[in-house]
Amino acid sequence: MRKVLVLEDEANIRGFIVINLRRAGYEVVEAESGEEALEKLKAQKDIRVALLDVMLPGIDGFEVCRRLRANDANIGIIMLTARSQEMDKVTGLMTGADDYVTKPFSPAELTARVDALMRRSGGAEPEEKSGELTSPPFTLNLRNRTLEKNGQRVKLTQVEYGLMKLFMENPGKALSREEILDTVWGHDYFGELKIVDVNIRRLRLKIEDNATNPTYITTVWGYGYKWEA
Repeated sequence: MRKVLVLEDEANIRGFIVINLRRAGYEVVEAESGEEALEKLKAQKDIRVALLDVMLPGIDGFEVCRRLRANDANIGIIMLTARSQEMDKVTGLMTGADDYVTKPFSPAELTARVDALMRRSGGAEPEEKSGELTSPPFTLNLRNRTLEKNGQRVKLTQVEYGLMKLFMENPGKALSREEILDTVWGHDYFGELKIVDVNIRRLRLKIEDNATNPTYITTVWGYGYKWEA
């Protein structure tokens, strides 16, 4: 089911998004407040991608993102931010969003972002039907798309799973930010390289013993990152 939730309190912007997503073949669920969005997400479990405006009266987009991510690691979340609000982009990603789109945006850009998240949130890819990747103390189950550290489950989003899979398949190899972006987000991704850095920062908080002094995902300065097997 290609169902998308659009949370936007400005009717004209919401209408623009809805029209273009419907033209792209999506079923769209609309919400104009955070409270309404949470109710509809709770009632309609088949929503696979949520577009959340940041600035809202009452429950804002960040809080909706936090609550949604706490209950569903697989749903794709895109934050809608204003061009001048740089910190909103980082905050949205750190609270569990997969991506952000800066206003104003083109219909093609928005649809491409939704398409990419819809593919990732739709389930396991064909080549990942079975098997495990092991790099002690981590085990990545490719069938269930789950990660364990010392036998304890680590809850990952789909983007975080993609990052872990890429790193564990390439132990000891320096991976550029561009290579990580192309592999995890897709060749047609419109966004900025900083999304790689913020998602790796979030992943480190989950897997490292000390995220401020990482030993598994190390930084290759001026280039990218490396998995220290």
